[in-house]
Amino acid sequence: MIQPRCRFCNEPLAHTLVDLGLQPLANSNLTAEQLEAGAEPRYPLHARVCSNCFLVQVDDVVPAEAIFDQDYAYFSSFSSSWVAHAKAYADAMADRLNLGPESLVVEVASNDGYLLQHFVAMDVPVLGIEPAANTAEAARAKGVATEVAFFNEETAIRLAARGVHADLMVANNVLAHVPDISAFVAGFRHVLKGEGVLTFEFPHLLKLIEQVQFDTIYHEHFSYLSLLAVEQVLAASGLRAFDLERRATHGGSLRLFCCHTGSSRAETEALQALRGEEMAKGLGRIETYLDFTPRVEEVRDSFRAFLQRAKADGKRIAAYGAAAKGNTFLNYCAATTDDIVAAFDANPAKQGRYLPGTHAPILAPEQLRELKPDYLVLLPWNLRDEIMGLHGYIAEWGGRFVMASPRTEVVG
Repeated sequence: MIQPRCRFCNEPLAHTLVDLGLQPLANSNLTAEQLEAGAEPRYPLHARVCSNCFLVQVDDVVPAEAIFDQDYAYFSSFSSSWVAHAKAYADAMADRLNLGPESLVVEVASNDGYLLQHFVAMDVPVLGIEPAANTAEAARAKGVATEVAFFNEETAIRLAARGVHADLMVANNVLAHVPDISAFVAGFRHVLKGEGVLTFEFPHLLKLIEQVQFDTIYHEHFSYLSLLAVEQVLAASGLRAFDLERRATHGGSLRLFCCHTGSSRAETEALQALRGEEMAKGLGRIETYLDFTPRVEEVRDSFRAFLQRAKADGKRIAAYGAAAKGNTFLNYCAATTDDIVAAFDANPAKQGRYLPGTHAPILAPEQLRELKPDYLVLLPWNLRDEIMGLHGYIAEWGGRFVMASPRTEVVG
């Protein structure tokens, strides 16, 4: 077997963070016809860490086109808390950068217009770059100008040639999704104005390790990011970070403010403090990464024990959220429909389909009252408060919520 190499610095990848085995694509919910055909591909899901640049990454075994196809099932607007997060960002950036009708905001991986719609409402011109045709069409229906394309240096050069130059570029939860991280980041320098601002949001690797968030590892996430690794990627493309904010989203994320290397923007103390914290907590030492697998196995074993106890007591267990992270979790735990009888999700594009691997049917939340599960496992744990607030009525029949990560816990 050929030893894989780092997708950024090309060093051999000799160290494992965690090997989650053969897994189906986490966002590829099955139709009834696909389920009956029984031809569901599975791919190795092996996360490794580079001992040179400390970029954590999964093996490059699935072509991007197989993941971000023309019928991508994730629509950002189905999470009300995420839309509210986007509006708060838009308001803050419009104020911070004094954006107006003469400005331009470009978002990469703009999905269904969940964020850019807020700039449109402020009469700030926008352009979304989105690879999935169905989500792009949903964005256009909201008045958000959107181009269907993968963003990379080639795309950026084409945009710049036709006069697209942005005061603000936005890349929320996409940096981890690109197989060629260098070519992706290199594109921003062509579209960003000389004193423009680029913001990335991404789940923080430090939180993944500390809170055993292994379920955020799936084929669609090619990289798992620390400030340490990202600053090296930025520098290689003539960009640098100058500020950051720590966000609670996705279990603990970073919002990184970036600019051209030659920009006049000064570094903040917040950025310098996180650099020091990552070093103090060992993200610059390979040993820090090597004790992760036993902690992941403990989480799996705890959930399997819960399932066995609940089934022995005659309890019916369902899940809430046909989320990618939930599918990684359930498949690593080898769950089937004998364990999880159904999954509920508010996204109509997912309803009527089946979870990959587990094959639990995906139902509308309204059907909770029909099925009346004894336990409802909250798979998108980052939306815990939102989901429990909407569906607290399960207590009417004695139903209780269960958190499965970072440990199995009955919470209501």
